[in-house]
Parts: sequence; structure tokens; C-alpha cells
Amino acid sequence: MIKNTYQKPSPQTQEDALRIAKGIQRPAQTKEQTKLIAQGIQKGIEIYKKQQKEKAREFNKKLKKVANQKTSSVESDEHEVEHIIVYRQHWLPWVLLVLSWVSIGVGYFVGFLKA
Repeated sequence: MIKNTYQKPSPQTQEDALRIAKGIQRPAQTKEQTKLIAQGIQKGIEIYKKQQKEKAREFNKKLKKVANQKTSSVESDEHEVEHIIVYRQHWLPWVLLVLSWVSIGVGYFVGFLKA
């Protein structure tokens, strides 16, 4: 059973279509012709609105899909992070650094005492 889902256009759409049709009206054009043009413009507006609604629905579906993927990946990441890796630095570079500063200090004082 097919259900007819045709909705009557909103008064705002009808007014906009009539205003546009009157704006492009030719001098020898009858009222009936202007009404037909307004109906065509009105249908164009309705089609445009339907397309925009469809695009918005598709965009929302994609957003929900991405959000669901992020939440599922976060949940799987929580299970994967079980080991904490601690990096330890070797003591040799620190000893060499301290020795170099000490030797510079000693050299400065020896040079200061000779002068």
C-alpha cells in the first residue's frame, strides 16, 4: 500500500514564489501565466528543501557513525593499555656532565689564582 506523503507548501514558500514570479513578470503576461510560473518556482523551492534535508540526514548519519567508531576504538584502546613502560636513563652522561662542569670550575679558579 503506497501512502501519498505530499504536503501542502508553506505559506512562506508560496509568498516567496509569487514575489519572485511577479519580479520577473513580462509586460504582456496574464495573471494565469504568472500563477503557473509561481507554481514552478514553488516546486523548485520544495525540491531544493528536500535535497537539503536529505543532505542533512546523510551528514548526521555520518557523524553518528564516526562517533560510534570513536567510542568503540576508545573502549578497545582501554583494554590494550595494560603495561606502563618506564624509560631509565644511563648514569654515564650525567657523570660526564658533572665532571666537565667541575673541571671547568677548577680550571677557572686555577687560572684566577695564577693571575
